[in-house]
Amino acid sequence: QVQLQESGPGLVKPSQTLSLTCTVSGGSITTSYYAWSWIRQPPGKGLEWMGVIAYDGSTYYSPSLKSRTSISRDTSKNQFSLQLSSVTPEDTAVYYCARVIVVVTTITGTVALDAWGQGTLVTVSS
Repeated sequence: QVQLQESGPGLVKPSQTLSLTCTVSGGSITTSYYAWSWIRQPPGKGLEWMGVIAYDGSTYYSPSLKSRTSISRDTSKNQFSLQLSSVTPEDTAVYYCARVIVVVTTITGTVALDAWGQGTLVTVSS
């Protein structure tokens, strides 16, 4: 069964770039019709969808984060990554990677997720 695991630094300085990698096993990130997303949850707040990279490499981002967010992939390693630039303490959160079911998402207009990583806490602090 597909498994996802986040990795990267747990502490980032303000104004720097937050970088995380999601390693996928048990399934290919190029398999139709799935996409691969990043979601975060700040302390005491709800989940926030950040963006996604689809099986064909196309990307989509939350409007509120689009200017600072970049999602990329390395198909040879079966990994996809998140880069969030110009971070502030408000970017402190648990960051999750997750798989998206493209067909359900398209029909309902709501992001449908069927597999998650365990999450990793990233703290932005000087």
